[in-house]
Amino acid sequence: MANHEQRRIGDLIRSGERSFSFEFFPPKDAAGEQQLWQAISDLEPYRPTFVSVTYGAGGSTRDTTVRVTGRIARETSMTAMAHLTCVGHTQGELDRILDAYAEAGIGNVMVLRGDPEEGPRAPWTPTTGGFTYAQELVELVAGRGDFSIGVAAFPEGHPSADSLDRDADVLVAKARAGAEFAVTQMFFRAEDYFALVERVRARGVELPILPGIMPILNLGNIRRQSELIGTDVPDEVVRRISAHEGDPVAMRAEGIRLAAELCDELLDGGAPGLHFYTLNRSKATREIFAALNLSV
Repeated sequence: MANHEQRRIGDLIRSGERSFSFEFFPPKDAAGEQQLWQAISDLEPYRPTFVSVTYGAGGSTRDTTVRVTGRIARETSMTAMAHLTCVGHTQGELDRILDAYAEAGIGNVMVLRGDPEEGPRAPWTPTTGGFTYAQELVELVAGRGDFSIGVAAFPEGHPSADSLDRDADVLVAKARAGAEFAVTQMFFRAEDYFALVERVRARGVELPILPGIMPILNLGNIRRQSELIGTDVPDEVVRRISAHEGDPVAMRAEGIRLAAELCDELLDGGAPGLHFYTLNRSKATREIFAALNLSV
């Protein structure tokens, strides 16, 4: 199938059409690999603007990330983006990984500082010969000139940020260093997203910011993850999901409904698109699309 790996995601998003994108993670075994490709095949007909493949803690999935992203670029019609983090890599190693991405036909990279292996709240220790900040990695990638660069954004602030204003300063610095678009961490209140966009615009930067969407299919899991990354699960969300305690089908349906309502509010308010955290399954994303009446 013809591939579009060299299309620059920054250009696609700035073209003004709504962007819909899907995120996958590198599978750990053969069964996971099968599940991933099933999800990719289920979601390809939705013609996403791009799909992205994450990078494991401490750089643990580097080879799988390169392999999976390269295969998406080669074998599907979708534009593929690989993630890259500062964790556990020297500057020389990061350059070699970028060489591997370029050789695999990948022209788009999500640049992240990354989390320590102990998690996002653990103290950050830079690798000797590596980078301390995502901005430095953005500068390295931008200096090569052959990649469109995405970065992470945090509607409720990164766990390590002193304040929302300081957090916005960091995002603006990444944009000025060469980032062309940002994708947010998951969040559950549209006003948190719009307030972040406002803070960035107030600093004179027009960086497109895609909201990251994670439907709540299991309240316990989402609460644990939210605690880890500093995202608040609003009481109203907890109340609506918990009202169906004991009925997993109804709980799931309510989680999809909540996600669709959030997506509607974001698109109505002018968000440039939606980025879905799929967890390597397609069903929830397809259900949200159906609820939003977004056609394939």
